[in-house]
Amino acid sequence: MPVRTIKLRGLAGFCLLLLPTLLLAHGVSDSDQATLAEGGLLAYIYVGAKHMLTGYDHLLFLAGVIFYLKGFKDIVRFITVFTVGHSITLIGATYLGVRVDEHLIDAVIALSVLYKGFENLGGFTKLLDVKSPPLLSMVFVFGLIHGLGLSTRLQSFDLGAGSFLAKIVSFNVGVELGQVLALIPIVFLITQWQRLKSYAAFYRAMNWYLIVAGIGLFVYQLYGYFNG
Repeated sequence: MPVRTIKLRGLAGFCLLLLPTLLLAHGVSDSDQATLAEGGLLAYIYVGAKHMLTGYDHLLFLAGVIFYLKGFKDIVRFITVFTVGHSITLIGATYLGVRVDEHLIDAVIALSVLYKGFENLGGFTKLLDVKSPPLLSMVFVFGLIHGLGLSTRLQSFDLGAGSFLAKIVSFNVGVELGQVLALIPIVFLITQWQRLKSYAAFYRAMNWYLIVAGIGLFVYQLYGYFNG
């Protein structure tokens, strides 16, 4: 068996081993609550960034989007649309007190991960014999959904009474900073690998992983909803 094939299978196996870690991603911790209670607006920025850096479902979806794009301008454009979408619902839903069940919204976010892997592998044309929906529009819609999930997490904290909107905006700023920090190595890895002959196999392996991870996260969240 070629060494390249062994390496790619090893990478896919390693990714599958990460699945249990994904299932435990970005929970609300007592230490984060203490940080928010003891700190000012900078604490909200810090917790927002931390939440995004450990929000593997959000990052998996973004990685799936980047796989589909060609060129830095496209990446900036699509990530900006996603950012606008999740900022609208994060700030708006939190400020208005709109809450959804965290397991259900995370289950939908899991489906967005599954969706991106399925689309990247040509599932719409190969299995459904239809064209996939416009990617930019879908990224915006999923951005709104991801933002609702972020809002649900933020509302799980005791935000206190003072500077309510400023705290929400600060958390959102932190999310954006965390997103940028997380995307730098992801974009670098994908764009550098695109130059290698093994990229096609890497592309297939990683997008199959998005499908597996999306299914695993979806089942996990439904289990939490019915047994919580």
